[in-house]
Amino acid sequence: MPELPEVENTIRDLKPLLVGRRVQEVQILWPRLVHGKAPEAFAVELTGRQIVNTDRRGKYLLFPLDNGRTWVVHLRMTGQLHVVSAQEELERHVHALLTLDNGQQVRYRDARKFGRFYLVNGADEVTAQLGPEPLSETFTPLELFFRLQGRRNAVKTLLLDQRVVAGLGNIYADEALFKAGIDPRRPANTLTQADCNRLHTAIRQTLAAAIREGGSSLGGSSLTNYRRPIGVQGRFQQRHQVYQRAGQPCPVCGAAIERVKLGQRSTHFCPNCQRYEPPVVQSG
Repeated sequence: MPELPEVENTIRDLKPLLVGRRVQEVQILWPRLVHGKAPEAFAVELTGRQIVNTDRRGKYLLFPLDNGRTWVVHLRMTGQLHVVSAQEELERHVHALLTLDNGQQVRYRDARKFGRFYLVNGADEVTAQLGPEPLSETFTPLELFFRLQGRRNAVKTLLLDQRVVAGLGNIYADEALFKAGIDPRRPANTLTQADCNRLHTAIRQTLAAAIREGGSSLGGSSLTNYRRPIGVQGRFQQRHQVYQRAGQPCPVCGAAIERVKLGQRSTHFCPNCQRYEPPVVQSG
């Protein structure tokens, strides 16, 4: 968290606020926020630059600059970007301030301090290892099938691997697998082409719906809960079918939603709608 829908809404909200604006001053209040260079050098290199566009790759926010370089932001678990008046009182856990030429400030807040800033010649210096964008034309059912074949890992674990598909995280992997009727613990190499067709459709439909609803804002304080740059929370959590609903009835069959750990991540599923029975291996 934030995952693809939250990052997509963030970049959409920031586009009209940042494109064409010039950075007049950069203050890095937590040095480890900047990856790969001294925060002082980062500040000097970003100061005076104009933001010419906004984009997204997986969970990364991309801000191309007028000198051909790109400012890249990864929000990780609790990172948030907001654009406010430079005169507004500073909130807790703000670790970077970018003052713009219109008197506004881009403020980066991160209660858990897992997020990172990059300043690179090309975004691929950071994003080259990412798999296909799940809403792009290049992400086809056959592409998903090929990426899962030969892999014995649980399918949920592989969906969280950003090298397999970019942007999926715990929430939307759980929701997509439920929609496709696939047990998250099932070995990926047992999925058939038909299974991957359903999963592909479920991934795209789930992400598209979440983007329309502004992403998911989970329980917790405003310091750790996702908020869009315009200050509002997402609404898709109201449509979660299994995520964080352990013990509650499945909205389809009524069975109790179960929760297990896969790769140190909480995983939620319906034991009835997502039942998988491994084939019986006949002994010699």
